[in-house]
Amino acid sequence: MLFLFIFFNSIFISISILSAKSPEVPSIEQAYSKHSNSITVEFTEVSGATSYILRAESENSDFFSETMVSNSPGTVVQLQPYTDYKLSVMSVNSGGRSQPSYSVLGSTVVMAPKLNTSSPNNDTILVTWTPVEHAILYTLCIIKQGSSTRHKLNTTNTMVTFDDLEAGTTYCIKGTAWDSEGRPGDDLTVCQITRPPSPDVTHVQMTPGRSLGIAVYWAKAQGADNYEAWTTNGQNCTLTAHTYCYITPAECGQNQSVSVIAYNNAGPSSPSQPVDYITYPCLPDNIWVEEPKAGNCSVVWDEVELVEYYMAFIKRDDGTENSCNTTDTTCPFFCMCGYTYHTTVFPYNQAGSSPYANVRNYTTIPCCPEGVTINLVSTETLEIMWSPVKGAEMYETTAAQTNDVIHCNDTAPVCALSDLKCNTAYSVTVTPCSDLRGCNRTCMPHTHETAPCVPDILNMTKINNSTYRVLFTTPNSPNTNYTITATGRQSTHTCRSRNNSCELTQLPCGSTYEVMAVATTTVGRSLPGFSQPLETGPCCPMYVNVTQVTQAMTNVTWSPGTGARSYITTLTSPRGHAKCHTLDIHCLMGCITCGTNYSVVLEAISSTGHKSDCKYHGFSSSPCCPTSVKLYRRANNSLRVYWLSMGPQIHNHTVELYGTGANYTCIAAAGSRYCDIQEETCGDVYTVVAAPVGQNGIKVSFCQPRTYSVLCSGSNAGMGKYPLNCSLHILFCSG
Repeated sequence: MLFLFIFFNSIFISISILSAKSPEVPSIEQAYSKHSNSITVEFTEVSGATSYILRAESENSDFFSETMVSNSPGTVVQLQPYTDYKLSVMSVNSGGRSQPSYSVLGSTVVMAPKLNTSSPNNDTILVTWTPVEHAILYTLCIIKQGSSTRHKLNTTNTMVTFDDLEAGTTYCIKGTAWDSEGRPGDDLTVCQITRPPSPDVTHVQMTPGRSLGIAVYWAKAQGADNYEAWTTNGQNCTLTAHTYCYITPAECGQNQSVSVIAYNNAGPSSPSQPVDYITYPCLPDNIWVEEPKAGNCSVVWDEVELVEYYMAFIKRDDGTENSCNTTDTTCPFFCMCGYTYHTTVFPYNQAGSSPYANVRNYTTIPCCPEGVTINLVSTETLEIMWSPVKGAEMYETTAAQTNDVIHCNDTAPVCALSDLKCNTAYSVTVTPCSDLRGCNRTCMPHTHETAPCVPDILNMTKINNSTYRVLFTTPNSPNTNYTITATGRQSTHTCRSRNNSCELTQLPCGSTYEVMAVATTTVGRSLPGFSQPLETGPCCPMYVNVTQVTQAMTNVTWSPGTGARSYITTLTSPRGHAKCHTLDIHCLMGCITCGTNYSVVLEAISSTGHKSDCKYHGFSSSPCCPTSVKLYRRANNSLRVYWLSMGPQIHNHTVELYGTGANYTCIAAAGSRYCDIQEETCGDVYTVVAAPVGQNGIKVSFCQPRTYSVLCSGSNAGMGKYPLNCSLHILFCSG
């Protein structure tokens, strides 16, 4: 084959020489390899060349190739990885090809590692590869799809694990091998998706309809292609791309859990957290009706597992329906006589109830009368009425408190019980009877009470001027209310009690009433009891005024009291007391000294002898007038008034001197017994009044004045050594 190539090449060269001139020989500037199967050659282009031929030969001459290129650079392909080649270039035109250029030595780079990827779990990608011949280092670069963030890793191993990745996300990994000369080889990019995250089961429910199944719903997991749901009892739904599936069939009364697994090309996810579910509860094995008493029925059934509550439905044959929601295994209901009842029980839990149930029928005995009413037509007579009962031909009316004696045996739906005891509860039973079924002895009694017994007033006691306590008999049960009514000409007053006494309050003084007692219960009122008269005491005066006339005499006045004819007034103090009895509204009283506190008690008496005690506190007599009042003349032309105080010295004193030439006033503090006055003129006659000042700042007005004659200095009389104590009628005293 080489011989033929040389032969034809020689013929071509000969023809070119004859027809045209061959182009010049180009020279290679650079040869390098970026891929393991090719080498790129950069060369000088020559004029007149229309194309170029790149020649590559292996060193052991087992490979030879020529590649036609149009310009520089050119690439020789189909080479072997990490192999040395001799490279030359020839220019070509219509005159033929030039001689080959000087050859250069070029080498291909190593192959790219063949990456094998897998995702052991939803946040990890494992990359493995077989060692690349002549490679000493590997570079891996990973990037998340749709992101610009890259992560580069250099390693000498042939296995790398990328973790902390996003579940269900595609990552692209580029691998490059490096040779011992530090040249990167081919790069190879593979993409791998991580396993999907565990789905979140959002809802599990029973499928509607008569076919029992489980419907499982979950949230879509990122990167998942398909899903599969598994139950703990080994059932599963077929692989689906939806976010729900149905597991059929399902048995009643099951308590299981379900998990969902997501799948993609990387494999399955971890199972989701199991979600518990229960199926419809099974139906009770047995249902029956019990009627321990007529009209008191109960639907009873066997207990069922995994039940939260039961719904029992009772339908009467006239279309009336009843239901019961209970956690027990019994449902009481009122069952009327003469009807057939269709009973059904549905057990419920969070999954719902069975779509069907068994029906049990039950027929009752004739019912007791409905609408039984008992009215109190008089204090001791009860009238019983009821609605007729279908099928009843006779009614018996009895009362337990009369030893179940039949009071009425009649076809009419009414009966009267008379001559009964007051305030007594009677238990009345109406029993329907028929020739076919006999009497229904299960009818419930109806209780009604007769009117309360009449209370009697025992006595009435005065508590205060406006309050009277009424004592009366209590012949009735403890829950009886008693009302006491006092009726007068101008007003009516009442009080209520459950005890044997009651207080009539706010009775106006000076009034007359008729008092009567009545008992009341929930049934009604008793007959009124006998009335008793009541007269209130006379009214106290609206005000009392006390005026001190002298130190030992007081005038008491008061306003008239309604209903009062006479009065007894008493003044009481620690130093004594005084009393007067009068038909007037004033009284002059003695024996009450000055400087003391006292109280006033006024007793108003009516014409019938009823009395009202009226007490008034907070009175006090005026401070006592000073005694031993003396007038001294002093050396500095001043006058000193001296006195003695009676009682506690807690009051200020005022001293007034009235002279023919001038008047003087001075005030002495509490506890002081004298007062000094600067005299302007001598030889005057003075009237001296020394009086205490009360707590209200008012001077006592009934202290007696004294008259003194004071001589001038130098006189042999009244030198001031001894006081001139003169009486009221002595104007001048000799020295």
